[in-house]
Amino acid sequence: MSKTIGFIGLGTMGSPMAVNLAKAGHTVHGWNRSDGRSGPLLAAGGRAAASIREAVREADVVITMLPDSPQVEDVSYGPDGILAHARRGALVIDMSTIAPRTSTELARKAAEQGIRVLDAPVAGGEAGAIDGVLSIMVGGEAADFEEAKPVFEALGRTIVHCGPHGIGQTVKAANQLILAVNIQACAEAVVFLEKSGVKLEAALDVLGGGLAGSHVLTRKKNNFLRRDYTPSFTMGLHSKDMGIVSDTARAIGAVLPLGSIAAQLIGSAVARGDADLDHSALLRGVELLSGYDGQ
Repeated sequence: MSKTIGFIGLGTMGSPMAVNLAKAGHTVHGWNRSDGRSGPLLAAGGRAAASIREAVREADVVITMLPDSPQVEDVSYGPDGILAHARRGALVIDMSTIAPRTSTELARKAAEQGIRVLDAPVAGGEAGAIDGVLSIMVGGEAADFEEAKPVFEALGRTIVHCGPHGIGQTVKAANQLILAVNIQACAEAVVFLEKSGVKLEAALDVLGGGLAGSHVLTRKKNNFLRRDYTPSFTMGLHSKDMGIVSDTARAIGAVLPLGSIAAQLIGSAVARGDADLDHSALLRGVELLSGYDGQ
């Protein structure tokens, strides 16, 4: 069944997600903190809202897709926020990648207003958002998850209810941990191969067909070959995510030796000015440490 959806955050990920919801037959009212981002949604038959209030007041479902916890809190709370203007019984789905504790606090405060919440971060990057094949990991009540399935099915292919509030964000943090370590390993292999005189493209092809193969190697192969760091997911955002990983690990007493190193290497890249590059630019750090210019 079609839903009336208020979509908050029409950025790199949010814009194509809102477009796919409109194309699936949902009525989508989109709002973004900065102007000039509603064109694709309007072209897909959606509507631009002038305020959060306008976006959410008639919505069955409110979706937020924002960079971090402070932005989610900013649009959710206060007299101009979602909780002040969404109708009782509405379902808020936060699809941002934020700290698990922020998700559980949002669910608690929303419940006081008679509003339900799911945390539903995604994996798959901009390409997955455009193609509607995201992996969606969901935390919250099982009944709310079932109700939200038609919405999720317009956005993703792998859609899993992982547990109660905050657990979706915990699973996403694990995703970012695995991704960081995998990209770093691939970057190290690239320099190892090239400095050994191996033809890189042939080597990556054969490695991709064996146990060393991964989605990271497949998706980032051309980035490594061409040293093309046009962002599909920025180093700065991945650094933020690794902060979530580190904070959560500390809180639960989990020791992450490789994760800690990967977080430091990503942080180093950001400090060097690579925050706006694709996270495959971890290769630049390996080249720097190896005294290698990629030629």
